Amino acid sequence: MDRHGLPAASLATPIEPRRAAVPQPPAPVVGQQATQRSLLRRIDAAAASSCGPQHAANEDSHSPLPSPRCLFVVADGVGGGAMAQLASRHLVRHLHQTLDGHAVDAARVRAAMLDADRAIAQRIAQVTEAPGAATVALCAPADRFGRTWLVAWVGDCRAYRLPAGDGQDIEALTRDDTFGHLGEQPPDGSGADDPARMVGNGAIAGANVAVHALARGDLLVLCSDGVHKHLETDDWARLLRQPVSLARRCEDVIDQARQRGSVDDATVLVLQRSRWWAGGAS
Repeated sequence: MDRHGLPAASLATPIEPRRAAVPQPPAPVVGQQATQRSLLRRIDAAAASSCGPQHAANEDSHSPLPSPRCLFVVADGVGGGAMAQLASRHLVRHLHQTLDGHAVDAARVRAAMLDADRAIAQRIAQVTEAPGAATVALCAPADRFGRTWLVAWVGDCRAYRLPAGDGQDIEALTRDDTFGHLGEQPPDGSGADDPARMVGNGAIAGANVAVHALARGDLLVLCSDGVHKHLETDDWARLLRQPVSLARRCEDVIDQARQRGSVDDATVLVLQRSRWWAGGAS
């Protein structure tokens, strides 16, 4: 029991109750785009984010573009209201402050997630006794050329890779930390498809980390569940292979999710490894 005589809180941050969407005109989705160049690589990146009609404020957050050190993060606040927004924004900021300027590897990323978990919990405790947390996916180049990328995640934000060239499907690089996937019993008020691991509520042991190859022209995608729960495999390839800017492709991805019924906050970040010059590295 806590000091109010109530049962002690679970480590699981309550999922915001599902509510009927309030009809309102959809806000236009405006993408942003930037290019990061070095002597050995060029990375084009774009992102778009949209507040869901059930929320007063967007509880998703993502890295600013251009990203200071070629670290890219998408975070989805959990718990509802200002605490969810605070958790996602603080998580993105904390990861950049901790990881920017360092060689990114699995141990460093896991340590940064644990540190963020404590920092977010302390920050929220200054405001309220209610819990708040965030799910997250991030990526960063694991070598100087950008041929391999470290991908890390907690919860149900996802990372995908779409190979260059027609005829290949998008590939999921992450596996959701949901109660169903982890074989755990969800607490009252949650379901099997809800995230069982989040940053900010003390229920993580670091992060899932993997390293993947990224060929020239491949797309690497990070997104929140307000996007991926509403798109089919064919949608990704059709939208992301359009002959338009990366920013426009991000806008179209979110518009498609909305047309398919998404009422949650929706964020997508797309990056592409390109040649820096005509004779650049493959």
